[in-house]
Amino acid sequence: MVDYGVTESRYGKGRDALLDAAIRAVADDGLRRLTYRRVASEAGVGHTLVAHHFGSIDTLVEQALQRSFARSVATISTRPGSGDLNALFAGLSTFAEVDAVDQAFQFELMLESRRRPGLRPHVRRVRDAYVDAIGTELTLAGLEPDPALSHLIYSAAEGLILEQVTGDDREPTDAALNHLRGLLRRTARPTEGADTECMRLQGL
Repeated sequence: MVDYGVTESRYGKGRDALLDAAIRAVADDGLRRLTYRRVASEAGVGHTLVAHHFGSIDTLVEQALQRSFARSVATISTRPGSGDLNALFAGLSTFAEVDAVDQAFQFELMLESRRRPGLRPHVRRVRDAYVDAIGTELTLAGLEPDPALSHLIYSAAEGLILEQVTGDDREPTDAALNHLRGLLRRTARPTEGADTECMRLQGL
């Protein structure tokens, strides 16, 4: 049996704990300084355990991005699948205030993808998933499907969160998002597409 030198991890145990440690390490130090030893130090485990679970830094980063996305995609709506525009990004500023790590991690990967083309497909896949989720909420709210509008809203929200995680407080974020929701409410109209999408999501 291999002794991986496991000590008590500050994130708990298992693969997910190592991914959380990698997310924190990148958020704190940047992607270029990410190593097995850095993740192990952050998690409080032996570095061979990290290598055993992931096999390469690229795999570690890809899976950490997916874990980070799974948490932060919930900030798109406090009532996902409802089309409630009042719920759109309603919890976003709180998430950025309480747990800026996931956002900082994702921004680090976005910037680094300029220098590492291999990262771009992973970053784009996450971006596209955000945009698709926003598009679903807009369609359910009665707006005509429009990928460009969904992308615009995603980019606006990303910019607000970037400002918040780099020093601004949450009030400007909330004010801007309230204004965005107001604009969308004035645009929304019931559509056949919205009814069809709602039935699909509800399994009817």
